[in-house]
Amino acid sequence: MKIAFLGLGIMGRPMAANLAKAGNEVTVWNRTSGKDVPGAKKASTPAEAAEGADVVWMCVADTKAVEQVLFGANGVEQVLRPGVIVVDSSTILPTASKEFANRVRGKGADFVDAPITGSKIGAEQGTLVFIVGGSDESVKKLEPLFAVMGKQFIRVGEQGLGEAAKIGMNLMIALIYEGFAEALTLTTKLGVPREKLVELVQASMIRSGVTDYKAPFVLKKDYSPNFPLRLMHKDIHLMLDAAKAAGVRLPGLEKVEEVYAESVKAGWKDLDFAATVGVIEKMSGLS
Repeated sequence: MKIAFLGLGIMGRPMAANLAKAGNEVTVWNRTSGKDVPGAKKASTPAEAAEGADVVWMCVADTKAVEQVLFGANGVEQVLRPGVIVVDSSTILPTASKEFANRVRGKGADFVDAPITGSKIGAEQGTLVFIVGGSDESVKKLEPLFAVMGKQFIRVGEQGLGEAAKIGMNLMIALIYEGFAEALTLTTKLGVPREKLVELVQASMIRSGVTDYKAPFVLKKDYSPNFPLRLMHKDIHLMLDAAKAAGVRLPGLEKVEEVYAESVKAGWKDLDFAATVGVIEKMSGLS
């Protein structure tokens, strides 16, 4: 396929590389210059990248960035034509995703939301899970591309529901990690070796993919970004906004947001979200 890939961040760049490696004709664009993808062409604007493409795939930071890429100056909308599928792997508000989809369909194209889970390693190894909202017809056409970049895709329903499911998943990740961070801090203060708590967690029913993935980094105090704290904080605000609109209370998440706000104040926004354990440790008198 002829694919425009827009956004070459921690996740987007390896995703685009895997598409090119599989033999697709890929043209890439990124907001900041200097990022190359082996086997792909470079474009200077989103519109230039999307010209003549069968699929336009986005993976950018937030709702505002998606809107700018699609509808801003030199945006994709200028070159959309009937039959093109726009795919968004960003994590944004479901309501915004639906609004963008309606504008894209006004050009005769289709829109699929396909946010991802699997972190940086999953993007590099082609083992992501795609959480998909869109029509059966468009999702069917995209199956070969999902297979190149991921190990599984799950269509949860019509367009917009992929984003809804993704923010629910990230809500669980934030709460599970917060529970681990608080338990680790408490037991450390009580004298339990950190490695032993992790061993116990991994041997018991409370084991989770979140702790399996994050614990080795936490033990080494390695907070290089796999999922930057600023992006999880952004997603937490998406969850709270969506909950408010739906009349849902999220009291646990409201408290977790305070921890993220303190982490941002501490200057850690570009570290991995696992660095939030440092706020709990600081509150508890641990260095």
